Amino acid sequence: MSWMKQQAEKAKNIQVTQEDQRKATESSPAAARTAPGHLMQLQATAERQRKEIAELRLQLQKASRAKRPVARMHEVEGRRRKLTPEQYAELKANLEKYPLSNPVVLEERADGDWNINAGNNRVAIYKELGIEEIDSIVTDIDGVDAERLAFFSNLFAPSLSDFEKYWHFQRLQHEADALTRQELATEVGLSDSHVSKIFSFDGLPAEAKDALAERPERLGAEAAAQLAKATAEGRAQAVIEAVRRLVSDSRYTQKEAIRSVQPPVVRQSTADETLVVKIGKRRYCEITARNGVIGVRLKAETERAQEWAKEIQQFIESKLASND
Repeated sequence: MSWMKQQAEKAKNIQVTQEDQRKATESSPAAARTAPGHLMQLQATAERQRKEIAELRLQLQKASRAKRPVARMHEVEGRRRKLTPEQYAELKANLEKYPLSNPVVLEERADGDWNINAGNNRVAIYKELGIEEIDSIVTDIDGVDAERLAFFSNLFAPSLSDFEKYWHFQRLQHEADALTRQELATEVGLSDSHVSKIFSFDGLPAEAKDALAERPERLGAEAAAQLAKATAEGRAQAVIEAVRRLVSDSRYTQKEAIRSVQPPVVRQSTADETLVVKIGKRRYCEITARNGVIGVRLKAETERAQEWAKEIQQFIESKLASND
């Protein structure tokens, strides 16, 4: 059983009062506990998570700080926050002009190099700029805890897209021995409905998700739910094409993508013409046929409507009888 599942089982038997939460908020976290650990044990809120992560980061800043070669720093899949091209360009322009405000966080590898826990984008930009060293700290945080810290730190980043949240949730759910979505919502301090919306991306074709990984901010969970529905109804190829266009064309909107995958509207047939019965030049009645309904509209002698209705009934009956 994974660490998260064990904590979820423990949490079921814990009743947290408002006083407990107040004390937990006021007290300093034990050094051996991670932000997710506090969350599981105390069923804390998302705000509590933010505070604990901040406190843990303060502890990390006390670690060994120095300039280290970027060539020996390695990205670990899942820890890098996806930036839009505009955000990445803005960060790069800033790093070209100003010194690093916060050091990147590393963990030591067996070969003497370092894995990057936090700061993947900054390291990548330094490599692009040809800057050989970057301000950094090395911690002895366990690799699994480093994954969790990266997950929760990214989860509350204002610019984190719904698709990236989904991607992180997938990893977390897989790690957690089939943790249910309701349990997962409790673990991360979000509502069940919010987490369910995030998992709408599950229903997209693999090709669509591969394309979306390039620009995850282009599709939100609400629109993803509509595209997933279209996929389930057999229009997967249309969904793939719509997502690919979303990624490649910034002018293409989510609403347009949703419209593009809707089934063609089958218009019900209408009468080609209205039949007109005249007395001389005067219209006596108009006859229309639409969707199996025959309508007779009297223009004159409207008081005879019931009489004409009976005449029509008798005519139809006689026609049917003659066919027998």
